[in-house]
Amino acid sequence: AAIPVSFLFALIVVWQMGFSFNFMVMFGMLLGLGMLIDGAIVITEFADRKMVEGYHRRQAYSMAAKRMFWPVTASVATTLAAFLPLLFWPGVSGKFMRYLPVTVFAVLSGSLLYALLFGPTLGAVFDRPRVRDARAVQTLRELEDGDPRVLKGPTGWYAHLLHFTSRHALATLAAMLLLLATIFTVYLNFGRGMTFFTETDPMYAQIHVRARGNLSAEEAFRLVHEVEQRVLDIPGVKDINLSSSVGGGGGGFSMGGGSSADTIGTLFLEMHPPDERDLLGATILEMMRERTADLAGIFVEVQKMEEGPPVGKPVQIQFSSTNARLLDPVVKRVREYLDTEVEGLRDVSDTRALPGVEWRLAVDRAQAALYGADVTLVGVAVQLVTTGVKVGEYRPDTADDAVDIRVRFPSESRGLDALDDLTLTTPRGRVPIGNFVSLQPAAYVDNIERIDGRVVEFIRANVAPGVLADDKVKEIGAWLADAGLDSRVDITFRGANEEQQQSMEFVTFAFLMSLLLMFVLLVTQFNSLYQSAVILAAVIMSTAGVLLGLLVTNTPFSAVMTGIGVVALAGIVVNNNIVLIDTYNVLKRNHPELDDISLIVRTGAQRLRPVLLTTVTTVFGLLPLAANFSVDLVSRDIVYGSATSSFWVPLSQAIVSGLTFATLLTLVATPAMLALPAKLHARTAWLRKLRTKPVEPAVPEEVPLPAEPAGTS
Repeated sequence: AAIPVSFLFALIVVWQMGFSFNFMVMFGMLLGLGMLIDGAIVITEFADRKMVEGYHRRQAYSMAAKRMFWPVTASVATTLAAFLPLLFWPGVSGKFMRYLPVTVFAVLSGSLLYALLFGPTLGAVFDRPRVRDARAVQTLRELEDGDPRVLKGPTGWYAHLLHFTSRHALATLAAMLLLLATIFTVYLNFGRGMTFFTETDPMYAQIHVRARGNLSAEEAFRLVHEVEQRVLDIPGVKDINLSSSVGGGGGGFSMGGGSSADTIGTLFLEMHPPDERDLLGATILEMMRERTADLAGIFVEVQKMEEGPPVGKPVQIQFSSTNARLLDPVVKRVREYLDTEVEGLRDVSDTRALPGVEWRLAVDRAQAALYGADVTLVGVAVQLVTTGVKVGEYRPDTADDAVDIRVRFPSESRGLDALDDLTLTTPRGRVPIGNFVSLQPAAYVDNIERIDGRVVEFIRANVAPGVLADDKVKEIGAWLADAGLDSRVDITFRGANEEQQQSMEFVTFAFLMSLLLMFVLLVTQFNSLYQSAVILAAVIMSTAGVLLGLLVTNTPFSAVMTGIGVVALAGIVVNNNIVLIDTYNVLKRNHPELDDISLIVRTGAQRLRPVLLTTVTTVFGLLPLAANFSVDLVSRDIVYGSATSSFWVPLSQAIVSGLTFATLLTLVATPAMLALPAKLHARTAWLRKLRTKPVEPAVPEEVPLPAEPAGTS
């Protein structure tokens, strides 16, 4: 019942905040699905034990709600503390992901209300205790007041394991540290690398057709239609939408030679769902590239639709300088290196202008002064042979905007040659402008882009399937450091690489802030620095579990999705430690006659069931997504590798692997760390006693007296 109550509460909060019920909101609810029942499990399990002891259900649930109030509240508070920094995620990624922490906040807040108020109320009214057979009562008696090691089954085995690890706490802790260090070292040396976002098999794609020259609409449509015919019969393609345009201004995209070309048309493609086609989306896109590679006169670029934050091509290099003339030689050299030396790049483009000539009119002001010519009239005269001189405006009755009225020479009298025949009226009469104006050729410039007042140019590229953009960025960056390029040109990587670095910086900051907030909450709850540190040790275990999962599945670290998984795990894995340590403190307060090892064994045996239940529910809730399965209960259909499930695989796998690994270590390492202070105290006391042991004085040896002479009295 905690699931619908928490979801309804979350939907109300999301609706009040003005959010749409989008994909991120749905996954936030799915992510909270495994966590929202943790508090209800802990309270219900405790009440169930009390009912087995013979308490009435009202008393049992009242005792459970009071006894577990602070552990459950602390567990939810630490989880919320982990998601709190994600609310302040900046940049494009933050705008894309901001729905997730808000939804998780709402879901967990609703779950806390249910676990502490509504759940105990429903249990007190409707719950029924289990049958109180002799075996259940005996098991409960051993857990509460006896020795759990005499129990049979998993609980007894676990009690024996705890007794062994607690007696050898130092060895257990050393083995755990060695295991964690091994995992981190192996990942640093053999990890798959890093990506910005989730790499999914595409369902949608775009084909950009670019060409040079002043093409008519009919010519552009014919070229784009030829591309459409090449890809139309590829198996797996469902729909194609053609959009043709002329003079689209494709600045920034290059032909094979490296200069810009205009977009003359775009094809929007939709593929069949994965279960209705035999080929992967990436394979279909490769077939499109192959079929359109031999088309002459045009450049065809196949680009899959971005499903995450929009960042453009994965490899983007920005060149900036205060002197625009310095950029083209540097861009040309880098472009030649990318085309000839770097493998795995495709659709390489740069923003250099098309090779061409433009004519500039240079006015000799001194010569014009000799004729008394008005230099300002030169521009008006030139307009007569170019675009025309504006003399007025006219707005037709059927139009909303005015139309310029321009005057210019007839078409046969326009052109460069006509400039020689132009004359200006001066005090000395009509004078040809050729007497003081000369035509000078210059390199053609189509547009100039500036960022922060500096002229910039770009090189952009896609990567081949199976190639990580992060690896190519590192390879190119290493070459740029030793290439000896002009130092007056600044070179930086933008696009996905820039967003990836910003995301990793923020995720690292959010991770540290989450640990700080959780540490403050735990110290407030337990009033112990050592126990708070023991609880937070589970965060390191979960991070190692995430890296171990990446090694096993041979997948890259996603800066956004896996990073969120690591931060989310920080708030999830500490819950088990909170329950264990809280039970340990209560038992220590109620049973001062027991030694530490007995307390630890009894604590672990009592909390084994709720710890495993909370972990299993969270893991099983995300296991279908982690395995890349999409389950449609309405259509009774299960699809592997769908676009829906593939999007969330990195985040789901991170939580599943990290939580599973951390829970297994927590059940062994946390009790050992609880026993460690007592072990160290005993060892220190033994050494102190050994040092301060009093030295007894040596007994002098008896010296024999000399024998007396015979006859002496």
